[in-house]
Amino acid sequence: MITGRGWNRYCIWEHSTAVRELYTRRCLLQVEEMTCHAQAAELLQKYAKPGDTLLDVGCGSGYFYHSIRKRQIPVEYYGIDAATSLVKIGKEYMPQFGLPAKRLRLMRIEDLDGSVDHVVCINVLTNIDNYHRPLERILLAARKSVILRESCSEAAQYLYVRDTFLDEGVDLKVHVNTYCLTEFQDFMKSYGFRVECSTDRRSGGHPEDVIGYPHHWKFFVAQRIKS
Repeated sequence: MITGRGWNRYCIWEHSTAVRELYTRRCLLQVEEMTCHAQAAELLQKYAKPGDTLLDVGCGSGYFYHSIRKRQIPVEYYGIDAATSLVKIGKEYMPQFGLPAKRLRLMRIEDLDGSVDHVVCINVLTNIDNYHRPLERILLAARKSVILRESCSEAAQYLYVRDTFLDEGVDLKVHVNTYCLTEFQDFMKSYGFRVECSTDRRSGGHPEDVIGYPHHWKFFVAQRIKS
């Protein structure tokens, strides 16, 4: 029998009770702010102007909104994510902090169409099959800037490995990719952006073990210089 439910069935984010509990606590401000969110917000603060719009791509439950609100960055926040359960958590808990539920939308990056002033995408492209198509959608959508945190190094490495941190009895694999730094930057430049790479504060420029595999986190700020 053929069904159309494969996305949710094979989406690792739909099979982790621990992740859902953590995201709920992040929405409720019951855990410390993520270091990478603090750094992303501080980078955004340099470019955001009153009335600007911000899209958080791969937003999970939308708790990056807290980092924006904490610093009083004058942008209208929107978030998209492909995990049904995570978006549902955000819609339930974030409105009490001032984020309307309609600002969080269930959407895959490849389906993104439209434009905003700024896009933030944190720890997302590293865990999908490849970055080209989703990053293209992000770049096409951004009128002013894009802020990314992804695993990049001198040489690329593509892995598709079993995620051993999911719920008991769930046997699924996840992409753990490290992209070539120069190719990653050149790709963004080819869409009319000036790109700066900076050291990730949390990892200090050193590989960080995530689910048993090294991640070479780096921050990128891409500013549009031509359409």
